[in-house]
Amino acid sequence: MAILITGGTKGIGHAIAKRLAREGENVFLVYHSDNAAALDAKSTLETQGATVHLIKADVGTIEGAQAIHNAVAANGATLTGIVHAAAMIYPTNLLEADLTKFKQAVETNGLSLLYLVQKLLPTMDRGTSIVFISSMGARIPSPFYGALGVGKAVAETILRYLVTELAPKGIRINAVAPGLVETSSVANMVGSEEAAQRVFEKAAKTNPSGRLSKDSDYASLVEYLLTPDAEFIQGQVIAATGGVGVIG
Repeated sequence: MAILITGGTKGIGHAIAKRLAREGENVFLVYHSDNAAALDAKSTLETQGATVHLIKADVGTIEGAQAIHNAVAANGATLTGIVHAAAMIYPTNLLEADLTKFKQAVETNGLSLLYLVQKLLPTMDRGTSIVFISSMGARIPSPFYGALGVGKAVAETILRYLVTELAPKGIRINAVAPGLVETSSVANMVGSEEAAQRVFEKAAKTNPSGRLSKDSDYASLVEYLLTPDAEFIQGQVIAATGGVGVIG
């Protein structure tokens, strides 16, 4: 019995990990390169009583997905839940994109979902639930969001195709699209903390619900989708945005 979270040591992924970590729970946190952040995240979750396993791997490659499988299999764990929150931030419009970087971003933000599901399938069983963290940018174009938005759109399509193959095995797959969250990745996207703060202020004012997203807004939804109560929800992308994307 275990949960695996990619991108689980920072930002949205770490907020979800904190929501899911419980006494006696095995939690696998996959991260790319920041060892200090990974150790901090491990320490935080262990204070909640979870047993935490760190896996350093590049989810945007087939080899990385295989390494993640190897680490889980070596532990003998059966994954009851997988949350794929890892993302590569490459701020660009399409016509100006460095195509090598763009390809890497689309692999990390999109194709990696298939890499992970294929490689981790032997560690799953009936009742396993997979949740992909998507974005409204998969459907609503935004400046400099092309590499992330296109990747998320690719993953959403992969998700729908996977339903037909996973559902007969008793495995569920869905996605959650959070609203704008105050994370360091936003500053990386727009160029500075000051610019990010302006984005946050504007987003809060224009959100129909009058505020930015909180961690609990999307983490609680992910938590629900991992439970047996959600066993008949398949192939859905559920927005937790306060109305952004629904109301103009």
